[in-house]
Amino acid sequence: MLKKYLLIFTVVFVPTFFTNAQTTISKFAGEFLAIGVGGRALGMGGAYTALANDVTAGYYNPAGLIHLNYPQISIMHDERFGNLVNYDYAAVAIPYGTDMTFGLSIMRLGVDGIPDTRNALIDANGDGILDITQDRLDYSRITEFSNQDWAVYLSFAKRHTSNFSYGASVKIIRRSLAEFSATGIGFDIGAQYSPSENIFLGATIQDVTTTLVAWSTGRNELISPTVKIGGGYRFELFGGTLTPVLDIAIRFESRNFASNFNLGPISADLQEGFEYNYKNVFAIRIGYNDIKQFTIGAGIKLPKLSIDYSFARFNDSQDERLPDTHRISLTLTLEELKFLRDGVK
Repeated sequence: MLKKYLLIFTVVFVPTFFTNAQTTISKFAGEFLAIGVGGRALGMGGAYTALANDVTAGYYNPAGLIHLNYPQISIMHDERFGNLVNYDYAAVAIPYGTDMTFGLSIMRLGVDGIPDTRNALIDANGDGILDITQDRLDYSRITEFSNQDWAVYLSFAKRHTSNFSYGASVKIIRRSLAEFSATGIGFDIGAQYSPSENIFLGATIQDVTTTLVAWSTGRNELISPTVKIGGGYRFELFGGTLTPVLDIAIRFESRNFASNFNLGPISADLQEGFEYNYKNVFAIRIGYNDIKQFTIGAGIKLPKLSIDYSFARFNDSQDERLPDTHRISLTLTLEELKFLRDGVK
């Protein structure tokens, strides 16, 4: 069924999309940037703005990179829709001096082997008449192409006081669809504040200057800013700690009924999650993300290595349900004295 939809897409929508050169604020234009990274955060529904304290903070909230005292490396692979969509993520973060951290994150979302039928529609006489309602396909003339979305984040975090930090990311976007391509650049800013040891607050503005994605056809897409505000509270329970977290994502794209709440062009989506961590060795997580999915996850911390898993289901209908999504991420922390942040004892 999905292959059929991809076939129709190339016949109808690909030529139409690239015929008109224009600049437009495109709803969902930056949606591939909102998928999320890291098994820990995704297990909690992506509610990670306030809690981000590892290498994935370069994506969620760059201010959270300041919590790293050792260099960290993380990788994740995700296959969706029966392996049709491949999503990969890799990141590294390095503490610098006593109060700064730098990070690099790379993401790729790809759909390979898409049938290109633009030159395969023929009529009974073999002429290339492009009328999908009357003509037929010459399968020998069908080729394939890929749809790839790349994003590279260069991140920086600075500790201002012992309980307040701020950060920023510059992200470079590269997109391709068949012979067409696009390049964009955007900026994210973020901050975190902990008024006490167990309370976490955070905020980010993604695409703060409105991100421009310029296609080779002359079409320009604008990605509107997204404001995220989050909070969390940690308390002891049964020998471990329980941390409920909540994020609110505010967008300005007139998403209307595709969102949890809307008022004119402004929409808001909630992301909620819980993490129970037992002695910093094993964790279980549940969440609800901004596309109305329940998520679950678990994590185990080994010496220098953390393994995190998350699960999400796309549809509750047995007749129409898409394949479930399983995501595993690995995070390596170089916990050696020679890599320890300056000033940490």
